[in-house]
Amino acid sequence: MPNSDLKKNLNTLDVLSVAFGAMIGWGWVVSSGQWITSGGVLGTVIGFLIGGLMIYFVGLAYAELTTAMPKSGGVQNFCYAAFGPMGAFVSTWALILSYVGVVCFEAVSFPTIIQYIFPGFLKGYLYTVKGFEIYASWLVVAIITAAMIVYINIKGTKKAAKLQNILTCIIAGVGLILVAGSAFTGNTDNISQQLFVGDNTISIVENVAKVAIMTPFFLFGFDVIPQATEEINMPLKRLGRMMILSIAMAVGFYALVVLAIGYVMTGNQMVTSMQGAGLVTADAMAIAFNSHTMAKVLIVGGLCGIITSWNSFLIGGSRVMFAMAKSRMIPSSFAKLHPVYKTPFVALLLLGLTSIIAPFFGRVMLVWIVDAANFACCLAYCIVSLAFVVLRREKSDMIRPYRVKHGYWVGFMAVFMSGLMAVMYLIPGSSCTLVWQEQIIVVGWLVLGVFLGIRGKRLYKDSFASGMDI
Repeated sequence: MPNSDLKKNLNTLDVLSVAFGAMIGWGWVVSSGQWITSGGVLGTVIGFLIGGLMIYFVGLAYAELTTAMPKSGGVQNFCYAAFGPMGAFVSTWALILSYVGVVCFEAVSFPTIIQYIFPGFLKGYLYTVKGFEIYASWLVVAIITAAMIVYINIKGTKKAAKLQNILTCIIAGVGLILVAGSAFTGNTDNISQQLFVGDNTISIVENVAKVAIMTPFFLFGFDVIPQATEEINMPLKRLGRMMILSIAMAVGFYALVVLAIGYVMTGNQMVTSMQGAGLVTADAMAIAFNSHTMAKVLIVGGLCGIITSWNSFLIGGSRVMFAMAKSRMIPSSFAKLHPVYKTPFVALLLLGLTSIIAPFFGRVMLVWIVDAANFACCLAYCIVSLAFVVLRREKSDMIRPYRVKHGYWVGFMAVFMSGLMAVMYLIPGSSCTLVWQEQIIVVGWLVLGVFLGIRGKRLYKDSFASGMDI
């Protein structure tokens, strides 16, 4: 479904920064303590390697399919070619939920990190949601930031990518400073005393698995690239390689951060930090350099991570909605391009609206959205991986500029690992079972999808999913 109205203005650096920036958000600052106390330092690294392996197999499937079908919409195109209109709709609709979840998460994370930097920031108490107090200053900062990021994206993908490049460099720089500081001031005894969590092999394995199950959410984001393929100006084979490289970079970044924290902090210091603000990574930076100012420097890096992730998912999510609207699966208004900037501004405005609404509900309720989004992400990955296997068999003659070696084995591993992760959210008693609030979100999203699907089929009849010349 080519569309010449979209501008082809993203280069290699842009692709890397968009994908890497999407995967490195706020989690490496706020969640590192939870990872380490759950699985240990080495256990966390192993957990991320396991989760990264799943993402790697899925990423290989994405890389091949993206270069074979270089059109905006990505997942929609892959699944349409393999399963037809309904398969395309289900997979794409699930992916949109995961994008919305990330956008909402980052919208709430931004004023949160501002609060940590400026303790007196909260002014004008308004109300309380599930024990979380909402202040006027909190909402004002969140709304203004959301509006600015949406505005930049409407102005053009290239402008958004330039912002992404700058902020991604800052994130990488701050992370490297932490690693360097811990290398000079850390102690191997710190790591050796907290390698794993558990009294025996079974409990250690269970705790490592808990970390591994969490990792897809923190490595989710490389797939924003296929959604904007028509705006990328680079050889298709290189595009496939860049997607895989971005995954390796993200896994490496998380692993180095975890090792740096474990090298510079004792177990007691970690517990104390968790009982305080919970920003273990920032506290590790302060210890490494014996400076509270350096902790704030790291928090600024986390702030940049919020914006890069937020920005990336606005790009990816709006292009997915644009592609669905172009193929008459959702209302055609989402296919409208800005008359000057040639960006899908209606889709961007809707995602921007979720960014504005989310902070009104505080942090607690958004945990539910994030978990629901992670489940939707794993489900979409599983369907795409199945599409990869099907197309290898049924369309073996399709031109694939980036062709994966041992394709069937890679496809099987991608289906198995992503499917297992999705199923874990549905098994009662597992470490990541969806609570009833999260189940409501998933079911509600499903009902909305069924409504839009039936509406589109009745309204457009045979033209439903039209224009997808795969």
